[in-house]
Amino acid sequence: MTTPIFSDEFASKIQIAGTITKLPASAAGKVIISGSHGGELPAGLAIRAGGRAVILNDAGRGLEDAGIGSLALCQSFGMAAATVSNNSCRIGDADDMIVQGIISHANQTALDCGVQIGQTCIQAAEVLTSAPNPAQNSPPKFTEYREVLTLENAQRQFIMVDSASMVLPEYAGQVVLTGSHGGLIGNNPKAAIKAPVFAAIYNDAGMGFDDWGVTRLPALEDQGIGGITLDSISCRIGDAASAYATGVVSCVNNRAMVLGVRV
Repeated sequence: MTTPIFSDEFASKIQIAGTITKLPASAAGKVIISGSHGGELPAGLAIRAGGRAVILNDAGRGLEDAGIGSLALCQSFGMAAATVSNNSCRIGDADDMIVQGIISHANQTALDCGVQIGQTCIQAAEVLTSAPNPAQNSPPKFTEYREVLTLENAQRQFIMVDSASMVLPEYAGQVVLTGSHGGLIGNNPKAAIKAPVFAAIYNDAGMGFDDWGVTRLPALEDQGIGGITLDSISCRIGDAASAYATGVVSCVNNRAMVLGVRV
């Protein structure tokens, strides 16, 4: 799909990002439209970047409404925030989000600006260009969770990270559990994982439009990597510790199946 071009009135006020982990400095003061899930970590990154407002994907809400955790966090910092329905567009694909995304939730600041549930992503973004700049409070303080486990009798390390952006080259050959969604970012198979790991585990983000929440799995298969997703209702998206504690397998690729992993 081709991303519609915003008019000159709005184009300079909007920042489009497939993943919120790669925001440029130019995002400051703009409405950020990102294909990332609408959890607290993406919200924190939007606030840290100095965005005016942010629109994310609700990832099917999931356990404890973690997929829309961005709304309350942004509200606490005076930032307008909204999410699009994961059933309206592909998670991780900002272009598709702009073309098809429908607003599913919004915080009070966004509602006060005129955002309405059921609006298109484009309509909401244009409305939010007039949102007040958030108060210049200190950005949220949180540590992105990372833990490396060496389990008894294991041949490999088991590495847990809240975001797939935290995967390091030295994780090659290991098993990585991420809190990230399992959708291909920008429909790019090369973005499925940042290192040639043995197996990778993601959150299925409620599956969503075109079952996009599990599209990393065939891309991982092509790289000889076991691919697994966890049901978004079983664990909090963006939270690797929650995934490890309560996550239940929802989908696997052939490589993971051969290794003995089952839904």
